[in-house]
Amino acid sequence: MSEPVNSSSHYRICPLCEACCGLEIRTEGTRVISIRGAEADAFSQGYICPKGVSLKDLHEDPDRLRQPLIKRDGVFQPASWEQAFEEIERRLLPILHQHGPDSVAASLGNPAAHKISLLAYFPRLARALGSRNVFSASTLDQMPKQLSSGLMYGHWLSIPVPDLPRSDLLVILGANPMVSNGSLWTVPDYRGKARAMRERGGRIIVIDPRKTETAHAADEHLPIRPGGDVFLLLGLLHTLFDEALVRPGRLAEHLAGLDELREAVRPYPPERMAAGCGISAERQRRLARELAGTPRASLYGRIGTCTQRFGTLNSWLIDAINIVCGHLDAEGGAMFPKAAAFAANTQGKPGSGKGISTGRRHSRVSQAPEVFGELPMGCLAEEIETPGEGQVRALITLASNPVLSAPDGPRLSRALDSLDFMLSLDIYLNETTRHADVILPGLSPLEDLHYDMAFPQLSWRNHARFSGPVFKKPEDQPEEWQTLLRLTAMVSGQDWRADVGAIDDAMVADDVRRLAGEHAEAVLRALAPRRGPERLIDLALRSGPYGDRFGLKPGGISLDQVQAAPSGLDLGELQPRVPELLRTPSGKIELAPPSCLADLSAVDAALAAPAPRFSLIGRRDVRSGNSWMHNLPLLAKGPNRCTLLIHPDDAAALSLSEGSQARLHNDQAALTVTIALSADMMPGVLSLPHGWGHDLEGALLSIAADRPGANVNALLSATARDPLSGNAVLNGIAVQLSPLNA
Repeated sequence: MSEPVNSSSHYRICPLCEACCGLEIRTEGTRVISIRGAEADAFSQGYICPKGVSLKDLHEDPDRLRQPLIKRDGVFQPASWEQAFEEIERRLLPILHQHGPDSVAASLGNPAAHKISLLAYFPRLARALGSRNVFSASTLDQMPKQLSSGLMYGHWLSIPVPDLPRSDLLVILGANPMVSNGSLWTVPDYRGKARAMRERGGRIIVIDPRKTETAHAADEHLPIRPGGDVFLLLGLLHTLFDEALVRPGRLAEHLAGLDELREAVRPYPPERMAAGCGISAERQRRLARELAGTPRASLYGRIGTCTQRFGTLNSWLIDAINIVCGHLDAEGGAMFPKAAAFAANTQGKPGSGKGISTGRRHSRVSQAPEVFGELPMGCLAEEIETPGEGQVRALITLASNPVLSAPDGPRLSRALDSLDFMLSLDIYLNETTRHADVILPGLSPLEDLHYDMAFPQLSWRNHARFSGPVFKKPEDQPEEWQTLLRLTAMVSGQDWRADVGAIDDAMVADDVRRLAGEHAEAVLRALAPRRGPERLIDLALRSGPYGDRFGLKPGGISLDQVQAAPSGLDLGELQPRVPELLRTPSGKIELAPPSCLADLSAVDAALAAPAPRFSLIGRRDVRSGNSWMHNLPLLAKGPNRCTLLIHPDDAAALSLSEGSQARLHNDQAALTVTIALSADMMPGVLSLPHGWGHDLEGALLSIAADRPGANVNALLSATARDPLSGNAVLNGIAVQLSPLNA
């Protein structure tokens, strides 16, 4: 079918998952006609998944909020922006003034990582609030990897990723990139890249309790007991030392703690670890030899390795294995991207730094330590419920739905009802924002500019890309960075009605003076034509590793150059970065962080614990990355995706059949689930996806409500977490299962 002759084409970076694919969007007037992968994109090279096509549904969704809402007498009513800010001022400021900064908490959700307005300007609001009670989706997902990277390399986002195009062996642990296209690894079209790797003789081994989509396309699948990753990794590392397979190569002179690491893993031979992970000692040793003996190889672990009790240990041990095999910072191994902008490991003196610190403050109730400036999401409910000085009485959420995404969502839902005030910045009236007193909507992604701040630091190839809005935003709606600046001014005691451009100018001037010193005024003049996020992007690009340094580096890049390249700039393959990347005080890679060594003492007790009859794990689906995607027709259509996968033998033992209803329960909660038989499941392991439960009164997600699914997080304890990172334990949960009417 041909497109109208008066249609126009727009380049757009998809903001719906970590793959960050380039899109070609055809429009006619204010209507989206088609969305395709951008063939000329410097990074994604034409790849697209169903989420990218669903941007049309998101833009047109009648449930998407388009004006502020204020709750009056328990009912949301439309309001003007001025009325909304007046209500916030009337309700929030007295709480802040009477009870202090810790009385106001903030929660940042996953979609914020895809919006530079939120990611760049939320820290300004957080600093102005001065509250220790900052929470985000990071402690439901990735904080163990960020912590281990900070401890080993000196910065939270110095995270190595597989160099898949040049690899001969990729071992994947607890990850499903065939569905996710990478996680803490931005790799659009993993399927195509993996196929190309295997066609040239490379091998892929997947270790997972379920034979995932990635495992089906791999050379070998090794089932592992849920939560057994730490035992496997210790067995592998022990073997590498025990069989004299340790060959760090050129990194040897950049390592600290190799001897301490050797001693730390000595008590964990594969023969002892086999019972804990369910993988034989012989296979563990052979896998260690395969990793050590393949010149270009890497071990990659992701969300399954992070969302468990030993998340930080797993993340540390994965990198340690890559290092001692000589696969870190080497072609075909695990390498460090060099982002064009916003990467702290490209700034300042290369090769050493102040490193990271944790525990600068603690949560009031559980005394959980702060990590990367935030507290565990599992602490939010208790901080609201528990009376006393510092009790959370008000909450600000930004694109965050913890009622469905955090452990013990029902408890958190009840806690939110007890708040004195709640403000949400969100495009939906969802299971969390239904508790708010004021909701401020964001723009449609197609009405906003886009530059990825975080994901180029995790990308399979270095690049710089920018996309502008496809459609003009409504005239009466501010951009999200402007909304955040007004809130920042309000809580800082300034006039929120002031010119938001002047507020932005003052804040950027302070930033530039810290960065540029005596050259600050010249830099500000060079940036002057731009405002908001575009000015921050230009500053970051020009002062970044490829930048023009404001004229000091001829041929360097700026935002003008990136915008002039409609499909982005290709900045080349990943290159070795050690020692330049390091920001540790020692200037070395820290192989034996004291906190990780100390946590090994808990491994022995975990190894002795009996295996439950059934363990519960999550899973991902290409059509349901986050809870709000369940409201998009393109992604919602098709078979029911919120089913409980169970091995046929386990189902037969319980007299359960395909499509039957069952009761999934533990001491905390009970859910009604729909059974789906799958020989891909390891016996004794069940799988239920995350982010469902759209049957709560007051939410406005009409399509999602048709097939609400079950909220797996109702079964999860808010107090179960990795003690080092604060990450929630979401996998390997002991559960019971029975026919619904038994």
